Amino acid sequence: MAKIDVFDTTLRDGEQSAGVNLNLLEKMEIAYQLERLNVDIIEAGFPAASNGDLQSVKRIAEAVKGSSVTGLSRANQNDIDAAWEALKGSVEPRIHIFLATSPIHMTYKLKMTTDQVLETAVESVKYASEKFTHVQWSAEDACRSDKHFLVKIIKEVIDAGATVINLPDTVGYMSPEEYGALFRFIKENVPNINRVKLSAHCHNDLGMATSNTLKAIENGADQVEGTINAIGERAGNTGLEEIAVALHIREDIYRAKTGLKLDELKRTSNLVSKLTGMSVPGNKAVVGNNAFAHESGIHQDGVLKEKTTYEIISPELIGVQTNRLVLGKHSGRHAFRMRVKEMGFELTDQKLNDAFKMFKDLADKKKEISDEDLFAILMEKQTEADGTPIYELKSLQVQYGMDNIPTATIAVVNPEGVYQQEAATGFGSVEAIYNTIEKLVEDSVVLLDYKIHSVGGGRDALAEVYVQVTYNDHQSSGRGTAQDVLEASARAYLDAVNRVRSVHHREKQKVTV
Repeated sequence: MAKIDVFDTTLRDGEQSAGVNLNLLEKMEIAYQLERLNVDIIEAGFPAASNGDLQSVKRIAEAVKGSSVTGLSRANQNDIDAAWEALKGSVEPRIHIFLATSPIHMTYKLKMTTDQVLETAVESVKYASEKFTHVQWSAEDACRSDKHFLVKIIKEVIDAGATVINLPDTVGYMSPEEYGALFRFIKENVPNINRVKLSAHCHNDLGMATSNTLKAIENGADQVEGTINAIGERAGNTGLEEIAVALHIREDIYRAKTGLKLDELKRTSNLVSKLTGMSVPGNKAVVGNNAFAHESGIHQDGVLKEKTTYEIISPELIGVQTNRLVLGKHSGRHAFRMRVKEMGFELTDQKLNDAFKMFKDLADKKKEISDEDLFAILMEKQTEADGTPIYELKSLQVQYGMDNIPTATIAVVNPEGVYQQEAATGFGSVEAIYNTIEKLVEDSVVLLDYKIHSVGGGRDALAEVYVQVTYNDHQSSGRGTAQDVLEASARAYLDAVNRVRSVHHREKQKVTV
């Protein structure tokens, strides 16, 4: 059985999904969960993109010990230096350098000749290899590149010090047979290819990312790159959960496996979905909520008689527990603490106490607390900003009627610790709430996106609201959870505002120091 390395780019390529904006604490939570999932390599960001990205990659690189952490870099010294600053404190300093090799990219984007591209690639890899233990080099848009030029440039960058060669299908262009043939061609024609690992990175523009990646494994790929829930630019990337389970279920075909802890897949999927605000479709392979649902009478009859008639993946394999400890209003602190630990959360004593109080308050209103309810409570506590003065919601009252103008009255404690109260109207209740909050924060807030869904089922289900806003010239996202939809809406809007304040607070502290 061949061992396939897993390179997770949820925090880099995944965060490039339209509308996704993760703060440092959320990135840290995802990184810790990827470590629990036993991902080999975590691509934590693009350090040269901004100081904020550099600092988040640095924090992750210093905190994560069980996975190798890497950062993306263009083929120039400034980017490589930024990556070194972010990654030098990691257990295994690793860099991911990319440079386009296709005629269309070299002509229109880079405005460089093939000789210039070759020279730039070699120089950047040589420079990086003086600092980093591992240098991954990617031929951006490899699938629309001349194969013979690829052979030439790959040979040279390996001689320059590259340890991993990535052949990305950057625009999701190739068919599985073509992509597999590319790997076979490179394996057969690059004389020093045995000195490196070959990596597959597929986009899903034509819906073939998983098939292409599996075909690459069949043809010699040693590493696969992708994201959790298949998020990413445009139509997304390869879903790592699909690759890992496909290799496990069909090991007779692929004769390869990853080192992922498959029973952490569902938890990881839920976490990424919550923090990015990108819901997982019910029919999503492996981790969708309908992946183990059987509606047809014939299917139900078969599953009741023998599960494997229609179920090739057991729920337990990916971490969906069919029998679990049920928490309710009579549950004590010990049971709560144990369940929190089982779900993979590590909270400070203070945050655990706060979460337990929220749990008890909810348990007084709901007969049974589901894992989804508990997950929402814990995420709210886990990702709270520390040390930043914020707006804290104290009270909310909304007056609404079909023949009346919706009016919201909101009280907050502002970042200076002063109690404030304002009221405003709107064409609907949510607009009235957001107009009121805009008066309280004394600056323009522009709502870009608003999503709402229930956590679990039933009339007593929690409401979870996700918003994306522009505030103080910064784009920000926010989440709010409550049994009341309007309260959740208000909490999400304030959360987005507070995130911007948190960024400004950290920048101000940096300048002061």
